[in-house]
Amino acid sequence: MTEAVTTVTASLNKFEKFKAEKDGLAVKAEIEKFASIGWEAMDETDRDHRLKWVGVFFRPVTPGKFMMRMRMPNGIVTAAQMRVLAEVVQRYGDDGSADITTRQNIQLRGIRIEDLPEIFHKFHTVGLTSVQSGMDNVRNITGDPVAGLDADELFDTRELVQQIQDMLTNKGQGNPEFTNLPRKFNIAITGGRDNSVHAEINDLAFVPAFHEYGEVGRLGDGEKDFTPTPYNSSSKVFGFNILVGGFFSAKRCEAAIPLDAWVSPADVVAVCRAVLEVFRDHGLRANRQKSRLMWLIDEWGLEKFRSEVEQRLGKPLLPAAPKDEIDWEKRDHIGVYKQKQPELNYVGLHIPVGRLTAEDMFEIARLADVYGNGEIRLTVEQNVIIPNIPDSRLVLFLAEPLLEKFSIDPQPLRRSLVSCTGAQFCNFALIETKNRALNIIKALEEDLELTRPVRIHWTGCPNSCGQPQVADIGLMGTKARKNGKAVEGVDIYMGGKVGKEAHLGTCVQKGIPCEDLQPVLRDLLIQHFGAKPRQEALVTH
Repeated sequence: MTEAVTTVTASLNKFEKFKAEKDGLAVKAEIEKFASIGWEAMDETDRDHRLKWVGVFFRPVTPGKFMMRMRMPNGIVTAAQMRVLAEVVQRYGDDGSADITTRQNIQLRGIRIEDLPEIFHKFHTVGLTSVQSGMDNVRNITGDPVAGLDADELFDTRELVQQIQDMLTNKGQGNPEFTNLPRKFNIAITGGRDNSVHAEINDLAFVPAFHEYGEVGRLGDGEKDFTPTPYNSSSKVFGFNILVGGFFSAKRCEAAIPLDAWVSPADVVAVCRAVLEVFRDHGLRANRQKSRLMWLIDEWGLEKFRSEVEQRLGKPLLPAAPKDEIDWEKRDHIGVYKQKQPELNYVGLHIPVGRLTAEDMFEIARLADVYGNGEIRLTVEQNVIIPNIPDSRLVLFLAEPLLEKFSIDPQPLRRSLVSCTGAQFCNFALIETKNRALNIIKALEEDLELTRPVRIHWTGCPNSCGQPQVADIGLMGTKARKNGKAVEGVDIYMGGKVGKEAHLGTCVQKGIPCEDLQPVLRDLLIQHFGAKPRQEALVTH
C-alpha cells in the first residue's frame, strides 16, 4: 500500500480516518467475538461500516437483523450453493428473504450476528464468499448471463470474470491491496452483441471489438487461451475496447466514456489491476461525493489517466478498434432458448422485482439439478436462468408448478420491471419500492394493453441502485408535498436506452406523490409507448 493511501491528515473525511485506523478486512478475525457479544455491544464503526468488508450490513430500519451481500462473478451459482443460501434465509422465518440485485448478485435479509460463524462455515463448504462486497471495494463483477451458452457470442466471459474476482479478493480470502479504494468501483465485461451488462454504467467496462492484426502484432502468451477460434482470421483479432468512468450517485450520474484503448483477452486482468492501482493511489478522497473514478478523470484529463494506467501496466495500450460489436438490441433472456450445445436449452424465469423466499430458492435448486446440470444464472434484470435442459426434458420442466409463479412469458409491464430494496429494508431509501411497484404494475396491466415491454425501474433514493437512468421510465424516490404535508413521492426519468447506442435518461418530472403516480404512468404509457385502454376499462371509465 502506498504512503499516499495510508497517511492520515486533518482534511480526511470520517470514512478515510476509520479506514486508516483499521483495515476493513481486520474484522474477519473478529467474527466469533462479535457473535458472542452481540450487535449492541459492538464498536459502532465495526458494526456500521467495517462489517461491510465481509459482506455484512447493519440496517437501522431492522436493528439486529443484518443484510448479507454475496459475490457471484458473472451471476453464476450452483444448486448446492443456492441450497445453502436458502438454508440461511429459512432460518429466519418471516424475517428472511433474498433479493437478486442489478449486478447479477444475491442479498440475504434477516441475518443475526450470532449466526455469522456458522453461516461463513456453510459458505466455505460450497465455495461461496461475501468478502469485499460493500463499502470502498470492487462490487460484483458482471458478465454475460448466457456466456458459454449463446451460439452468437463473440467471447465466453466466465473465465475472465472469475480471474478478475480471484485477483481482487485473493480467491475469496480477502486482498488488502484493494480494500482501501477511494470509493466503490464497478467492473463489467461483455462478450455478446447486446451489451447485456449495461457497460455504460460501470467504472470500468470491456466491450467486444475486432482489431486489425497488423495493429495488434504479437498478443502475448495468453492468446492461445483466450482468442476465440471461430472469429480469428488473418486480418482481424478479437479483443475489447475499454470504457471508463460510468457511475450513479446522489450528486452526479455519468455514462462511461471511451478510453481510446483496445486490449486482448490475455491482458484484461492486468488492465483491471492497473486501473485499480491508479484509482487507489490517486483517486480523490477528501469529499466522498466526488470520489468516484470519473472525478479523477475530470481532474487529470483522459490522456494523463491513460498514461498512468500504461505505466502501471508496463506497456502502451493500443488505440481502440474503430468500432465495437454491440449491434443488437438488448435481450432479457426470459423464455425458452436453444443453446449452442446440441439438444440443450436454457430457460429464463421472470422473478418479480427479484424477491425470493427460502422455498423459492430450494425449488430453483431442485429444478437445476433435476432438469439441468445444477447450474443457475442470474441477470441484471433480477431474473433467473436455468441452463442445460435437454430437449427430452423440456416439456416436463415447463409443467413444473414453480413456473406459474416465475413465468417464462410474463405480461409486458411486469416482464421489464426492476426495483431496488426500498424502505422496507434499506435506511437510505426515501420510499417503499418493491411492493408498491408490483401493485401499480398490476393495476396498469388490468387497465392497459401493450404490444411490447416497457422497462420501468424503481429506486428508493438518489443512490440509484434500481438504475432509473437506464429505463424507459425511471422512478426515483423522493419526498413530495401534498395538501401541505410531506409524502412519499418520485422524480420521473425518461429516455434511457440499453443495448446498442446505450445512453442515460433524464429527469422529466419532479415530486409526484406516490399515491397520484398510477394515472401519471398510465398517461405516459399511452402517449409514448403505444398503450391502449382495454375495452372493458373503456366501459367503466
